[in-house]
Order: sequence, then structure tokens, then C-alpha cells
Amino acid sequence: MEILKKPILTEKASLLTEKLNRYSFKVNPKANKLQIKQAIESMYNVSIESINTIVVSGKKKTRYTKAGFVSGNAPKYKKAIITLKEGETIDFYSNI
Repeated sequence: MEILKKPILTEKASLLTEKLNRYSFKVNPKANKLQIKQAIESMYNVSIESINTIVVSGKKKTRYTKAGFVSGNAPKYKKAIITLKEGETIDFYSNI
């Protein structure tokens, strides 16, 4: 089971990173906090202070086509927000 899917790199997430040393990740919906902690610590070699998880519900989407209005939902996903210990950082761009 792949636990970490990808980091979330939005304006809101980058503000959390700058001010509070917190990072956001999209994770597998079946993963628990202990599995997420082990995956992040092994991948990035950092020590984690705390983890918060959120299940983000999908937005309703509507668009107009030849057949009329088509509506549906964007998929839901699980988000993990981790707080690192003082003085530690994660560099997402070093693997490129």
C-alpha cells in the first residue's frame, strides 16, 4: 500500500510551512497516523512532532455541454498536516 501520494503545494500550505513549520501531504485514505509518520520519517529523514489528518470532501462540479448541464463530484481525499520539530525542514525540490 502506497501511503504518501504527493505533497500539497498551495499558497495556504506554503504559509503554514513558513510560519509554523507544518507540511501538507495527500495520503492513502486507509492509512492511519502511525503509518503516515513512519513513511514521512523514512522518506525525508526528519522527526515529527505531531500529525493531523483530514478527509477533504469533493467539490460539486457542473459544466455546460451539447447534451446540457453535466454535474458530478471531484473525488474526496485524505490530507495529513505534519508538524516538524524545531530546526528541521523538508525540501520538496531536491529530488527533481
